[in-house]
Amino acid sequence: MGDYVKEYLARTPGSKNLFERAEKVIPGGVCHGPRYFAPHPLYINKTRGSKIYDVDGNEYVDLWMGHYSHIMGHQPEHIARLLEEKIGDGTHWGIVNQYQVDFAEEICRIVPCAERVRFGVSGTEATMYAVRLARAYTGRNVILKVRGGWHGPSTDLSVAVHSPMDVPESAGLPPGVAEYTKTISYNETEQTLEMIGKYQSDLAGVILEGVGQYFIPPEAGYLEAVQKAVQKAGGLFILDEVITGCRLGITGAQGRYNLQPDLTTMGKVLGGGMNLGLVAGRRDIMDLSSATSKLSKDKKVLMGGGTFSCMPPAMITGRTMLKYLDDHKDEVYPVLEEKGKKVREGVEQALRSNNVRANCFGVGSLFTTCFPNSDDSTIRNFEDVEINSDMFKREQEFRVGMLNKGVYTMYGGGAVSLAHTDEDIKRIIDAAEAVAHEMADDF
Repeated sequence: MGDYVKEYLARTPGSKNLFERAEKVIPGGVCHGPRYFAPHPLYINKTRGSKIYDVDGNEYVDLWMGHYSHIMGHQPEHIARLLEEKIGDGTHWGIVNQYQVDFAEEICRIVPCAERVRFGVSGTEATMYAVRLARAYTGRNVILKVRGGWHGPSTDLSVAVHSPMDVPESAGLPPGVAEYTKTISYNETEQTLEMIGKYQSDLAGVILEGVGQYFIPPEAGYLEAVQKAVQKAGGLFILDEVITGCRLGITGAQGRYNLQPDLTTMGKVLGGGMNLGLVAGRRDIMDLSSATSKLSKDKKVLMGGGTFSCMPPAMITGRTMLKYLDDHKDEVYPVLEEKGKKVREGVEQALRSNNVRANCFGVGSLFTTCFPNSDDSTIRNFEDVEINSDMFKREQEFRVGMLNKGVYTMYGGGAVSLAHTDEDIKRIIDAAEAVAHEMADDF
């Protein structure tokens, strides 16, 4: 057992106890896979701003930020105050309300491709419905997705998410899933265009994130080439902006990279801290799900938003968050860009100056750290990270080491928010330097 594990165990006896209890009633002790890590996950009981606090009283600078949702930090004051004011009117109504209309109007005003919107409660629902809409609209079957791309665990998209890629992603999937969901490699323009050409007669669409898995930036021209090719082939370009929507700018990845997707999916930041997922896009596509359409059953797209869709607190906080970010976009996004750049450069320098071979990359306020196997290792997509870097060092030594220094990371990095101060950023960089001293002997 490494010293960093012993230190973590000594710091977190309360978390250890809770995990042991959880394993007796929850398979593997967690209800969301990424929240587990060895020797046991961290259990928290309080958040505020850029910080989280565990059950043992330890404070951490948080870089996971609610699955990258909290762009303004945990419990931003104006959102919390609004929720306190409105919660007395009820939480879940299950009936249409003005708040969802107000929110939808704002989304259609701000999001470039949004002519119509359907709300749900998770990104998983949103991507599932986007794929269904694409197949219905085109009358075709094949969806192309990026290898390593995560769009939630819906059956249609549970293909080639984790290594090894040629093994079914899960037990319990019907055997035909991989027949109609094919894969491409992010940033591999030639290969992607070949796959679009290969399946174009039955190609319903391509779904991908504007920023690659592990926040690898898109190479110049890649996203534009994919969009052009799939639309020329008669398929739909689906941009998954569940993470990047309103984070890379008020218009997300589509604004940053000058894209015009046929459909987009969003959530996280746009929920203002509440449960939200949505699919939006062209009117003629979205209207296939219209409750007032005269389409026959076999032409109409079945979309249920979920029991808890359009809950007033989610609609109110989502619209409030969107309006705040739009009203303050000229202040918010340059600040986030600078914070993200400072963290990426600082963490990489802290590691490399202590003889730890590392790359820290990302876009805007998002970043990931990886540990290449050699100085000339190429990192352009998910496969490169899996093959050309040491995943164990990142997911175990670096992650637990950073926790011991009071920083909570995910996938070697995370997302900075408006709540992260210069002092927080220094603390993150100092923690990386201290961890580098502990890791240096292995390089």
